[in-house]
Amino acid sequence: MVDVAWTGVSTGTERLLYSGTMPPFPGLGYPLVPGYEAMGQVRWAGPRSGRTEGEWVFVPGSRGFDGARGLFGAAARRLVAPGQRVVPVSERMGEEACLLALAATAAHAVRDGIAAERTLVVGHGALGRLTARYLATREDAPPPVVWETNPIRMSGADGYEVVAPDDDTDGQYGTIYDVSGDPNILDVLLPRLSHGGEVVMAGFYTKPVQFTFPPAFLREARIRVAAEWHPDDLREVLSLMGEGRLSLEGLVTHRFQAAGAPEAYRTAFDDPTCVKMILDWRGTA
Repeated sequence: MVDVAWTGVSTGTERLLYSGTMPPFPGLGYPLVPGYEAMGQVRWAGPRSGRTEGEWVFVPGSRGFDGARGLFGAAARRLVAPGQRVVPVSERMGEEACLLALAATAAHAVRDGIAAERTLVVGHGALGRLTARYLATREDAPPPVVWETNPIRMSGADGYEVVAPDDDTDGQYGTIYDVSGDPNILDVLLPRLSHGGEVVMAGFYTKPVQFTFPPAFLREARIRVAAEWHPDDLREVLSLMGEGRLSLEGLVTHRFQAAGAPEAYRTAFDDPTCVKMILDWRGTA
């Protein structure tokens, strides 16, 4: 049993749940508890849980609700989850621990990919920034290039370059990571792919993804979908952080008390300056 201190708001899946546009998905149904990013302290632990009371942990969600579904069930003041599902973290991480799920998602997208000399990340939101930061830790390739169309989001690069797509005239890429969620993006990306290269679809797409075939044929392109992260991805992220090679700093831009959730969600979804919104549950009954 975990007393939650902070949770993160996802501008991907939670925006779809908020607007009623979430496509059919296992476990979907209302009422539900959203979110997959929680940081809190163990209040009680069973003898076989492997956890101890007082320990700080990251919780990627819970199914322990009565009268509501959990998709993915992290945005609550108190969570019940199996001991092997929660991850011990340092209390010093504070609210930034909520970003571990996105960092592991980025690692999952990259770790299964083919080696490439030049890489491109499409989108400079929280997931795009973490994907670029993770790619920048690689010693066998140059830092990635990031595309962003919104001038407000072009700042905040950490070890890589952010450019507008129209300003990128520097050739082709061996691997392209798309986190935009745009179902029509492949027609833009495939002409920028090297022969035998790979487009990794790491966003969440609510409409059918389609593309014009000849550019893909000429490049013998690979298209891969990156799904949910695995425990190995999170361990890799924590290892890189421990070595000082990967940082979560500077990504949390907005904070609200949990009681102010309605305004927090509107800000997270509508304010382009909001990279990551955190809800503070401390003091909430």
